Amino acid sequence: MTPVRRTRVPRGRTVVRKPATRHTGWGLGLGLVLTLALGGCTDDREEVVVGLITKQEENPYWVSIRHVAERTARDEGVELISATGRSDTDVASQEAAIADMVERGADGILITPVDSTALLPAIEAAREAGVVVIALDTPVDPVEAVDAYFATDNEVAGRLVGEYAQAKADALGLEPRIAMLDLAPGISTGQQRHDGFLAGFEIAEDDPAVVAMVDVEGDRDLAREAMAQILVEQPDVNVIYTVNEPAALGALEVLEEEGADLSQLVLVSVDGGCRTMREGVRPGRIDATAQQYPENMAREGVRAIASFVRDGERPSGYLDTGVELVTGDPVPEVASRNIEFGIRNCWGS
Repeated sequence: MTPVRRTRVPRGRTVVRKPATRHTGWGLGLGLVLTLALGGCTDDREEVVVGLITKQEENPYWVSIRHVAERTARDEGVELISATGRSDTDVASQEAAIADMVERGADGILITPVDSTALLPAIEAAREAGVVVIALDTPVDPVEAVDAYFATDNEVAGRLVGEYAQAKADALGLEPRIAMLDLAPGISTGQQRHDGFLAGFEIAEDDPAVVAMVDVEGDRDLAREAMAQILVEQPDVNVIYTVNEPAALGALEVLEEEGADLSQLVLVSVDGGCRTMREGVRPGRIDATAQQYPENMAREGVRAIASFVRDGERPSGYLDTGVELVTGDPVPEVASRNIEFGIRNCWGS
């Protein structure tokens, strides 16, 4: 597996680099399109066609968004057309999906953008064709390029786990040696979480305590590779931030394989999925996570487009869909929810 591309790394820190991948074309295995006619012909409500474009199907986070959108479409008597690409950086598939949904008569498109700027021409073309576009989870830049944005406050999510990591490191008497497993350039959610973590930990990006920053694209295998390299070059790393839970699980596998003493490490992440709550946070293998609520994004997105078509209420602005710090080992300095709360409110299988 080739290394991950990085644009900002403090001098002397561990770096892994990988060329960006862009698929060309739609179909032929490069992307998946699902058309679901859900309830649109079974009642007297005005017909509505909603498009949903997620990033990929490997991460249960994106699968959960699709599942909730499908359920909400059934409840609202809406036809849902869904599409997904191959990865969190697959721009071409999302560009093609937008064009396809406009051609197929979508009234509105819900999209989790893989790039905050590269998709702007395709989004602009859709809006010029009269299609409402709502960004879910990940903002575009500028945010006004879409009608509305429904998402977690990702800076807050990062800050929560940063505050927790700092307090937990202090409680353990650690001199912080921090590794950050980030997302990828051009994806603003990753940057916001990164910046929030540093702010919560009360350090700058060029602080000597930050010994490694690696883009892993939110991918478990890339996180494994990165963590293995970090342990070779920075064996005394003791605080690990991961941009999402697939990355956390990949890093955790390597740490355990190498016999790391997890009781003397701090590992934090963002997501709050059910599998990680059960296998990572509850047994204490992951110290804390900032739990997101993707079902709120999907549900409110479908409802907003249905309301626009049927009631003329055009969606606009930002909807904060919530975030909570969940841990089985709370620290007095940082407000958190317990494992039971995390299990009750988790998403995915």
